[in-house]
Amino acid sequence: MKCPFCGEENTRVIDSRPADDNNSIRRRRQCDICSKRFTTYEKVEAIPLVVIKKDLIREPYDRSKIESGVFRSCHKRPISVDQINGLVDEVETTIFNLEEKEIPSSRIGSIVMEKLKKFDQVAYVRFASVYREFKDVNTFMDEIKKILDKDN
Repeated sequence: MKCPFCGEENTRVIDSRPADDNNSIRRRRQCDICSKRFTTYEKVEAIPLVVIKKDLIREPYDRSKIESGVFRSCHKRPISVDQINGLVDEVETTIFNLEEKEIPSSRIGSIVMEKLKKFDQVAYVRFASVYREFKDVNTFMDEIKKILDKDN
């Protein structure tokens, strides 16, 4: 790390501690040449993720969109907010583990449905009905039959 006072590149860390609720590291450094001290912060670099919508418009990833969809599908179900947040965390972890810079919204929807199917079948069918844009009752029934067939 370059000294902000004299420009020397040889500085050493004399103290490190967590900062900002453990989201970064605060380091006290001292220059080997001018002996002045300064503080630096080290933070994990977040990889920006872009979502490709159905109409091919790109927009920044927004966790709240997944949360709102899952919350709506779990409405009046015996599911706690902590369980929903845990499911959204799982979805987000899966998405970020793909290590892609761009991801189609259809892929995100598939991941959400995969997690919901194991989590709560009613919430899954609700989410699928909106995500897959069920056109009529028969499409809805076909999805329910698929679930019932897999359970038997």
